[in-house]
Amino acid sequence: MKKETYSIIFSSLTGNTKKLADAIHEVLPKDECEYFGTTEAQVPQSELLYIGFWTDKGNADKNTLDLLPKLKHRRIFLFGTAGFGGSDIYFQKILGQVKQSIDSSNAVIGEYMCQGKMPQSVRERYIKMKEDPEHPANLDALIENFDCALSHPDMDDLERLKMIIMK
Repeated sequence: MKKETYSIIFSSLTGNTKKLADAIHEVLPKDECEYFGTTEAQVPQSELLYIGFWTDKGNADKNTLDLLPKLKHRRIFLFGTAGFGGSDIYFQKILGQVKQSIDSSNAVIGEYMCQGKMPQSVRERYIKMKEDPEHPANLDALIENFDCALSHPDMDDLERLKMIIMK
């Protein structure tokens, strides 16, 4: 019997989503991996695809959104990171948006999201905004979230993902 191959395709702006991709790759059989890399490459033939994205304005990044509609008759495990974390409701909303780009001939067999650190420039922009007397009321909460995200994805995030993959 022919072994089923899989591919891990991801887009990672700051390295967060690549950490998740590495964790998946770590627990799956290496000899069955057809492709491991970024979304810019040609679409692999594997029927099973692990597709990772970073969150851009409540949806997957552009490269991932360009890839998803091209896929037909595949089994897809979605994984991603978002700078604003801590809320499964928020993660489910993002995953719901991403799934709208997936052709109905595909089956989404699993999903995972966690918080990811953001570039320091984001925090600097928040601090600068505080200088304005008319600044948004939630600015302190945004700065607090930024600081909390700095450690993510952490070991717990990666272990939770590995457990889901090994089921």
